[in-house]
Amino acid sequence: MYISKHHQLNDREVIFTLMASYPLGAWVCAGTGGLVANHVPFYLDRNKGPFGTLIGHVSRANEIWRKLSADTPSVVMFQGPQAYISPGWYPGKVAHGKVVPTWNYAVAHAHGVARPIEDRDWILDMLNRLTSVHEAGRPVPWQVGDAPADYLDKLLRAIVGIEIPIDRLEGKLKASQDEDLQDRLCTVSGLQQVPDDEAKSMAALVRKAIDAETSGQ
Repeated sequence: MYISKHHQLNDREVIFTLMASYPLGAWVCAGTGGLVANHVPFYLDRNKGPFGTLIGHVSRANEIWRKLSADTPSVVMFQGPQAYISPGWYPGKVAHGKVVPTWNYAVAHAHGVARPIEDRDWILDMLNRLTSVHEAGRPVPWQVGDAPADYLDKLLRAIVGIEIPIDRLEGKLKASQDEDLQDRLCTVSGLQQVPDDEAKSMAALVRKAIDAETSGQ
């Protein structure tokens, strides 16, 4: 992924937080007939391996798991907050007109070699981890064990686990860092007026980037 120096994320924990907050990954790997893409909700094990490990599952009917080998490269792309940036927010729109629109976004790319796992206990543990994360905070969290045993056994046989030890991690935050301060402040204000949660999330990221720079962090 192309990343300019203004937009590069170097803090691993910041990248991990993005991945955990937006866990539906676009998983792309090389197949015999070309690139193959799947969308998989992943659990990130931050402590397994130098760059963490992704675990998830696919349907047994999905042929991708049969095509994986020890030399099949994969990349999983996690899309964080994103928003259209209107040039109408910039003071330069009135002053000189030399402004254009752009798109702000935060993304993480995790590279590694995926391996399929058919072990029942591993798959069950993976499901428990995924469920515990996404059920956390609910008044009565659902647990995998709440499902009838025979029903659960049937479902476990219908899926295959996927594990991707991450060997390279990339993070990119395009949050108007290359604009002047006044334009960035106006971008925050403009985004806050958009009736959209994504825009408000991006407004917070632009503001955070400004604060980090002005405080010298």
